[in-house]
Amino acid sequence: MSRVTVSEIESVARAALVAAGAAPNVAKHVAHATAVAESNGNRICGLYYLESYCTQLGTGRVDGTVEPIVTTPKPGTVIADARLGFAQPAFAAGFEHAVAAARANGICSFSVAHSHTATSLGYFTEQLAFAGMIAIGATNASPRVAPPGGSQALLGTNPIAMAVPDGSGGIAFQFDFATSAVAFGTITMAAARGETIPEGWAVDAAGNPTTDPSAAVAGSMLSAGGHKGYGIGLLVEILAGALTGSNLSADIPPLKTPEGPPHNIGQHYLVIDPTAHADGVFIERLQQLAELVTEQPGARLPGAGRERATEVDIDDALWTRCQGLC
Repeated sequence: MSRVTVSEIESVARAALVAAGAAPNVAKHVAHATAVAESNGNRICGLYYLESYCTQLGTGRVDGTVEPIVTTPKPGTVIADARLGFAQPAFAAGFEHAVAAARANGICSFSVAHSHTATSLGYFTEQLAFAGMIAIGATNASPRVAPPGGSQALLGTNPIAMAVPDGSGGIAFQFDFATSAVAFGTITMAAARGETIPEGWAVDAAGNPTTDPSAAVAGSMLSAGGHKGYGIGLLVEILAGALTGSNLSADIPPLKTPEGPPHNIGQHYLVIDPTAHADGVFIERLQQLAELVTEQPGARLPGAGRERATEVDIDDALWTRCQGLC
């Protein structure tokens, strides 16, 4: 393992993206998201994706030079059209508009449409929380999850994320998780290591429960919590796919294959200004909730008090490949 600073990860990622054909401003946003993922220990959404980004820039699966278009069709609605480019610069283009709309109206519906994979959804919701907004985010992905009783993948892992401001410029708590039993990358990593997976994560191509990650990749994943997770996955599908006019999961091609059509994925963010609803009392209730949780030994609010690492351990082979992309 190599001990690498997060700033060096961001520099290498930015240089690699530019070398692959991304515009400097686009590379800046995507590289920052990559570095933040690594600093949070989210390896699946960090450098693990960098080589794929660069390859797909070369094959045209993602446009690294396109400028997002932001529209506000109604006072409480902001749409950032990524135009088949990366999600990160499109979100950045619409960010201030969404925050301003939430402050003016108390709430804002913020969509990022027609983008490459967002990778880490929490990267976006926490930015809105740092701006003082309650943020709920949703995005879909290529089909990996079969409906209960079915055997064919229909939904993506369809993550949902939430970040809550603490009233002092920080984050009280946040979470970001797939509505599938686990993230797809967890299964592919288990397959690469020759490990088994717990029963209940996936079924094989015939719809039978499996603990073989390779059979799971060939088959379908299952929703977290059975029909409850399935319902939340459908909610994400409606918000991220249908509401943004992007692809439904069933039509999203595999995310990491070098060639093929663009992902055309959507993300939707519900942005709420707490001061427009219960100013003062909101923070009081939030603190009350935190105290009720933390007074139980071992309990905590998700993501509360999380500090980002400034140095992380990176697999030597992965780090060498990333440096080579520059």
